Amino acid sequence: MLKEGTELIGMDVYTDKAIHLGKVDDLLLDVRRMKVYGLYIGHTNPNLVEDGVAVSVPYRWVKAVGEIIILKKFPPYVSVPPAAKE
Repeated sequence: MLKEGTELIGMDVYTDKAIHLGKVDDLLLDVRRMKVYGLYIGHTNPNLVEDGVAVSVPYRWVKAVGEIIILKKFPPYVSVPPAAKE
């Protein structure tokens, strides 16, 4: 089932291991191709992302969209680069 991009905002995102990553706060758009490029997750699960910082997930990692969004893959843990902590 196709959804409008705005319908994705607020949806829960889960990894391929059924772990809740967070909720979609915004979309990253490829304006030239008129496609969704990625999902911006503002408040993430600190068990997956260091300090629960925001991440953008490439849309090509999305496996399914229904009541929730399921990812095909996601790293076991995402560390924040030292420069980003300053």
